[in-house]
Amino acid sequence: MTLDPHENASEYVTVEIYDQVYHLSGQDPEHIRELAARVDAKMRAVAAQSHTADSLRVAVLAALNLADELAQTASADPAMGRLRTAGLRGLLDQVLEEERKTGS
Repeated sequence: MTLDPHENASEYVTVEIYDQVYHLSGQDPEHIRELAARVDAKMRAVAAQSHTADSLRVAVLAALNLADELAQTASADPAMGRLRTAGLRGLLDQVLEEERKTGS
């Protein structure tokens, strides 16, 4: 029996980011979980420092922090920076689409 490499190329994975559940899809569920955990940790760190309850503000500040980390990585290793950018951009797109669908 031959397995088609494109079969099930995109699996759904459920993650929790800042107490919100998201159902995301991608080719590497473990990578999605790792990215979600990183975003969650960054949002919690920002919230702890800024003492704001507004999750949108926390998300924007966390995104700025992650973008800064990414810029520093990209300048040190451009190939790694592009790879991390693509992963984070994909995750952000999925989260925003989920938010748009649910109206949250």
